[in-house]
Amino acid sequence: MNHCLSFGLLTLPAQHARRAMCCTVALAALSLLGACASKDVVGYGVGAQAERAAMAQLANRDPAPDTPGMYLGLIDQMQSQGLYFASLAHIDAYEKQYGASPDTILLRADALRMTDQPDAAATSYGQLLKTPLATRGYRGLGLIAGAAGDFAHAAQELQQAAQLAPTDAVTLSDLGYARLRDGDVNGARVPLMKAAELDQNNPKIVSNMVLYLLANGDQAQALAVMNQQKFTPDVRAEIRNDAAKVAAAGRAQVRGSPAQPQQQFGQAGAGAGTVASAQGIEPAPRLLQRFAQ
Repeated sequence: MNHCLSFGLLTLPAQHARRAMCCTVALAALSLLGACASKDVVGYGVGAQAERAAMAQLANRDPAPDTPGMYLGLIDQMQSQGLYFASLAHIDAYEKQYGASPDTILLRADALRMTDQPDAAATSYGQLLKTPLATRGYRGLGLIAGAAGDFAHAAQELQQAAQLAPTDAVTLSDLGYARLRDGDVNGARVPLMKAAELDQNNPKIVSNMVLYLLANGDQAQALAVMNQQKFTPDVRAEIRNDAAKVAAAGRAQVRGSPAQPQQQFGQAGAGAGTVASAQGIEPAPRLLQRFAQ
């Protein structure tokens, strides 16, 4: 599970076990329906093979998961498969039975952000700032700011997240990208270098490093990396497109008039969708796909 759980293993009475069994059956059915709905509504979802594997995994579980932690695990699994709308329904059900916690608030915030509900997501992320999951709260706020084209604000929030989690390569990469898009090429260097050395195999981090090299004028080195990583022509074109936006933002900063926020979170990432996110999914079309999701 991606989220830290604070629940222990509890033994529930028999009627609670029966209720949990019913919940599990409903969860399995809704997982299948949610996958189909996600494909129809937002244009993404799990492939047929992945869907069958997920259903088989659910079928092989204990038929009556009777702990809060196991239920949260199932919700987290739904989100890892891109079933964010279905996960919201189950978060409601979970909190009705067990109450809210930082873990459920984070699951809800991520689902709201990935279903294009930024205001509600920002409220939920804000609730995490005084909890042990504050890092995720700041990071989520940074991604929302970036999605609105406000890269200066995004960099501020992501800087807070990076200070709380200094070895989180994905957050460092996101911070570097936000600074690049804000025109701060020099400020992007250190977080991107840290991210690249912490996780050399993450294609999104590598693509952000290539963007930095292009923005910094290292054309030959950027080309060498793209050739080594076998980037497709579409990905190369989108990185160069982003490099042009970085250059424009830098010129605006020099003139003392920061570039106006732009809704680039579908256009800039469309071709780069072949570069996988942290979960291997590029769900919401309006989310900036250079950020990890």
